[in-house]
Amino acid sequence: MLPDLSSPLLIAIGIKRMAQKVFPWLMACLLSAVLSSCATYQQPPRDVVLQALSLQIQLTQTAIARSLDLEPIGAPEVRKVKIQDREPFDLGDQKGLRLSGHFDWQLPDDQVQVDSAFELFLEQGEQGQSWRLAQPKGSGDGVAQNWTTYPLGIDPIGDRTM
Repeated sequence: MLPDLSSPLLIAIGIKRMAQKVFPWLMACLLSAVLSSCATYQQPPRDVVLQALSLQIQLTQTAIARSLDLEPIGAPEVRKVKIQDREPFDLGDQKGLRLSGHFDWQLPDDQVQVDSAFELFLEQGEQGQSWRLAQPKGSGDGVAQNWTTYPLGIDPIGDRTM
């Protein structure tokens, strides 16, 4: 005589065995989907981060020199960048990336090397192939943050305000 395969106990055992085999694959697929959705924000290349830090220092120096009626010193040498935090954010209708950490830098013709903390806001290009340094500019309406962006990898003569 054959066992009754329609009994609730046998059905439950069959479902449990099937779930034990399918569950790891289901979790792997779910984890893969979550991680791939996070990957839409690409990480900038190291040279882009170095350029952004150098440009940020130059912009700050230029603003200070202008307010004191002095000549700007020149481009700093940036090295030993350690990124401690990466966080995607929306920069208007573009993708943005907030980076923070520490780096070493030195002014031209200066013997002093400075270790500084940093916070960078980078805007990723529409096709993910270019980056711009973004700096908060304030708010025109008191609500939405305005940004000034500077292209990286080319001469930052022209800036664009968002």
